[in-house]
Amino acid sequence: MKTAELRELGAEELKKKEKHLRHELLLARFSKVNQQLKNPLKVRQLRRDIARILTIVNEKGAR
Repeated sequence: MKTAELRELGAEELKKKEKHLRHELLLARFSKVNQQLKNPLKVRQLRRDIARILTIVNEKGAR
């Protein structure tokens, strides 16, 4: 997910996206523990995407 794309979204959309990514991260962690995760780097990517969203939300002051 690109930062430029995230900056175009509104505050509510960013919060929804963050909530969705956190849920996806939870599922990915469960899959990783059960050794069913096909791409082990997915957990890292999800964490970074969440961090990007939180950074943009803090920059906008919408939190």
